[in-house]
Amino acid sequence: MSSPVRNILVVAHARRDDTVAAAARVIALLTGAGARAVLSPDDRQDLEGAIPLDGVGTLGIDIPLDDIELAIVLGGDGTILRAAELVRGGTAPVLGINMGHVGFLAESERDDMDDAVRRVIERAYRVEERLALSVRVKDSADAVIYETWALNEATVEKASRERMLEVVIEVDGRPLSSFGCDGVVVATPTGSTAYNFSAGGPIIWPSVEAMAVVPLSAHALFARPLVVGPEAPIAIEVLERTSGTGILWADGRRSHELPPGARVVVRRSTTPVRLARLHPPAFTDRLVRKFRLPVAGWRGPAGPVSP
Repeated sequence: MSSPVRNILVVAHARRDDTVAAAARVIALLTGAGARAVLSPDDRQDLEGAIPLDGVGTLGIDIPLDDIELAIVLGGDGTILRAAELVRGGTAPVLGINMGHVGFLAESERDDMDDAVRRVIERAYRVEERLALSVRVKDSADAVIYETWALNEATVEKASRERMLEVVIEVDGRPLSSFGCDGVVVATPTGSTAYNFSAGGPIIWPSVEAMAVVPLSAHALFARPLVVGPEAPIAIEVLERTSGTGILWADGRRSHELPPGARVVVRRSTTPVRLARLHPPAFTDRLVRKFRLPVAGWRGPAGPVSP
């Protein structure tokens, strides 16, 4: 009896010529190995007519999410975040092949694409679970009016450039401080190298389970970045005295307006994001490579590093 066909989701930044060509190559490699390439409806529409799509499945139409084994992503970190959104609710891990600039979440570069597909076919990868955020917005009557999630960060920002947000931050059910600001970032270790890093927050190693809380341009003496345990919910209240409105962004992809009195509660999600990894988990090396950090003159340890 023949084994079931393996369904591999291909997620591509389909508005770039090099990525379209890479999608054609990956689909051909998967098909040649006996697997079935699958596209989201949007990606299929973008790629229709640009590359051959015979035998390619469509996610949610003829191939359900639960039948997806893995997602291969061709693009930068934004495309990887989109892929994580597509497979949310399933068990498929995400494998990023960097076609952009930094590509911090990517596991391989474009020159290693063929080898990455080969290792997917051979199942020669490990799966790493990353902490994700559960995000709820409550109104002034404490009713939940919006729910979402984030892999990198949830950000409360001012909606109008000329106006400031007045917020109070709460950690683990207790008020911490109130101030005027441009916003507040709550980031995961995965997102600590993204908006959090640009805003002056700390880089958190992926093995550390924590959340970073970073005020943006706060008018306060005590408004330094915080690192909070993952079981402590973070709440950001937009105070009634705020002139104007705020806006919540999740991974820069999903948003919701925040009127005065709104309360954003961020906590660890019960569902992590699964990333497929091909290489040893040397996060220090990834930092050096992606940020081009100077390490000239490093002598190295005298002997093996103790476990």
